[in-house]
Parts: sequence; structure tokens; C-alpha cells
Amino acid sequence: MKALVEYVAQQLVPDPTKVVVTERTSRGTVFLRLRVPKEELGRVIGREGRLASAMRVLLRVAGARTRRRVVLDITD
Repeated sequence: MKALVEYVAQQLVPDPTKVVVTERTSRGTVFLRLRVPKEELGRVIGREGRLASAMRVLLRVAGARTRRRVVLDITD
């Protein structure tokens, strides 16, 4: 799941090396934190949060396959 978020975010920003995804697991829940530069937050979140919402839907589907809950946090 970390690789999925990393791949999608790297395709959205002009400098993919500045995308950092960290993963933490606790009690069957996977917490992913996506960090991008402040000036690139708009590209990753999308208009009215549509891209962020779409990434969360993909993670929900991927998590359902492994019976895990996935939480995505996007920060700068």
C-alpha cells in the first residue's frame, strides 16, 4: 500500500524525489503519512480534494483485500 501511494504521488509532482511516504501499523490498521513540499500540496490533494479522496478509495479497496483498515494523512 505504501508503494501505491508513493507511485501515485510521484506522478503528480514535478520533483518525485521530494515525496516521502511513511508507514506504521497498529492493531490491524495501517497508517500512511504522505509528505510533499508545501507548494505541491494542491497537486496532490486536487480540486475540492478529489485526488486525495480517490487515493483513499484505492487504499480502502487494497485494505479490504488484506482485511486491514488504511488511514492516509497528507502533510507538508
